[in-house]
Amino acid sequence: QVQLVESGGGLVQAGGSLRLSCAASGRTFSNYVMGWFRQAPGKEREFVAGLNWNGDTSYADSVKGRFTISRDNAKNAVFLQMNSLKPDDTAVYYCKASIPPTLNYWGQGTQVTVSS
Repeated sequence: QVQLVESGGGLVQAGGSLRLSCAASGRTFSNYVMGWFRQAPGKEREFVAGLNWNGDTSYADSVKGRFTISRDNAKNAVFLQMNSLKPDDTAVYYCKASIPPTLNYWGQGTQVTVSS
């Protein structure tokens, strides 16, 4: 069982920045595929950013150039640096850990609100 705890959400003005953190349990964190997803009111949960065990990253088109995903294996943590935030980025942000081939774990989410 893997537990994920997100933090760092909050209220920020458009153009501002936030850094989300996700602390993970487990002794093999470096092997996890980590990702950030978000869900806005009335919308489905969507992919934001992913980080493979070998350092490969991927981003949704809507956040490319503004968001950066990173990890610190020594701290069992993954981060999402969010810059140039827009009101459309308002959502609950979730951390996800995937352990190939079939295990997936989710955090409880952290609210990000961007005011115009």
